[in-house]
Formats: sequence, C-alpha cells, structure tokens
Amino acid sequence: STRLEDLRVKLENEGLVNISYVVVNHQGAYSQRKFHLLKESVSDYITVYQQDEQQADVWTTLNGNKDDFLIYDRCGRLVYHLGLPYSFLSFPYVEESIKIAYCENKCGNCSYMEPDIDGICENITKKADEKLAEIEPKPTGQHSHHHNQHRHRHHH
Repeated sequence: STRLEDLRVKLENEGLVNISYVVVNHQGAYSQRKFHLLKESVSDYITVYQQDEQQADVWTTLNGNKDDFLIYDRCGRLVYHLGLPYSFLSFPYVEESIKIAYCENKCGNCSYMEPDIDGICENITKKADEKLAEIEPKPTGQHSHHHNQHRHRHHH
C-alpha cells in the first residue's frame, strides 16, 4: 500500500490528476483485524474499502483475486485487469496501464477529460519513446542503417 501511495504521487507530479484509487481489503478475519494498519499506510487520497464479512466478496464479484489491479477509464469501463505477477508495483505494468487508460480517447470527447490532457499525455509518450531508444541495441559493423521507427501502442 505504501508503494501505491508512491505511485499516486509520481503520477500526480506528472500531471495525471483526478484519478480515484481504491484499495479493497480482504474479507478474512485476519485482514479485518489489520484494516487500521492498511488505512494508516496510505494517504487520504486513497480510499480503503472494508468489506463486510456477510456481503458477497468483491473480488469474486469482479472475477479477480485480492492482489489484482482493476483499472477503469474515466467512463467506468474496465480497461485492464492485472493479476500477479503483473500487479507487483515494482514492475511497470500497473503504472503503464494507468497512463494508457488516462490518455486514450476511446469514446471521443468527454466531459471528464482534464483540460491539459493532450500536453501531459504527449509528454508521457515522448518519455516512453526515449526510454525505449536508450535500451535498443545500437547497430554495429559496416552495414549499419538508421531506421526511422514509429512506435505505436496497440491495446486489446
């Protein structure tokens, strides 16, 4: 949960604002007893939802598991469902999925869009392309060619 707080701050500093974060506490008795520790480990910007033992389990309802990340777009549509190991915040999958859900305009103009979203998302794409350029192998030998590569993100 502290890594989620770090990610929230990082994304906000990059201009990704008005994102809702919700942690769903597990229904089990052990998790119920540790709820206050979970709540204390995040800021007030992250909601910690306590399931009632008598209610239908949220994770079962959502076809997921307790360590999954479900990422919804601003219209409330599920864009990504990341399970282990992709949900570990030490990997880039959650962060990248949030950025994609934030920046894509699948349904056109929307009243929920942030006014400066184009500049923010263009900057995120540029940084991602620069990172890819850094890790691409450099051509060697006398037959090296420069290829102008366009990176398009395809999402399913």
